[in-house]
Amino acid sequence: MKCSYLWGLFFAAFVGSFSSCGGAARSAAELQALAARNRQGHSPADVRFMTSMIPHHAQAVLFAGWAESHQASSALQIFCARMVVAQQDEIVTMRSWLLERDEAAPPAEYTRMDMRAGAHHHEMSGMLTEAQLKELDSARGAEFDKLFLEYMISHHEGALAMVDELFTSYGGAQNDFIFKLASDMYADQTTEIEHMQVMLATYRSAGKVP
Repeated sequence: MKCSYLWGLFFAAFVGSFSSCGGAARSAAELQALAARNRQGHSPADVRFMTSMIPHHAQAVLFAGWAESHQASSALQIFCARMVVAQQDEIVTMRSWLLERDEAAPPAEYTRMDMRAGAHHHEMSGMLTEAQLKELDSARGAEFDKLFLEYMISHHEGALAMVDELFTSYGGAQNDFIFKLASDMYADQTTEIEHMQVMLATYRSAGKVP
């Protein structure tokens, strides 16, 4: 799923404004400006996005964490390890943002019971069902690689849909901090989808997966 042309232009302009900071040390004024952005008001759409993305990330962390124990290829294990670290960091950021504003924050960790508890996870785009999790948990080696890549691509596409929904919701991402966080997620997960698609195509061409 792709954002609209207007959103693409807006995002490009925003990224350009941040790139000027580079890796240089920030001045006191810049630090104060960043802190002010994080104190900006937020909307119900922002809260919905954060509270939905936390369990969405947490589920990805859960099954990406199976790579080593399920004998995934070394390339996939490295990819999953990096993804776990990145998404755990974003979970911490999102939970802190919610709690600092006296908003309820979902748990940082996802458990299989979450699906059976009748939570609203089925409404989140790209979330794996309990049957899909069982299928993936039962797979090993090349079969795990194949299922993981197929399911995580779909999972990531769901995250992109959630970002798009945020940007098209009334009052969504008017807070600069939310805007940058969601934009970074969109860029990172788009890149990861492309990488996973290449990995899957490579495995198939080599006859490693059906």
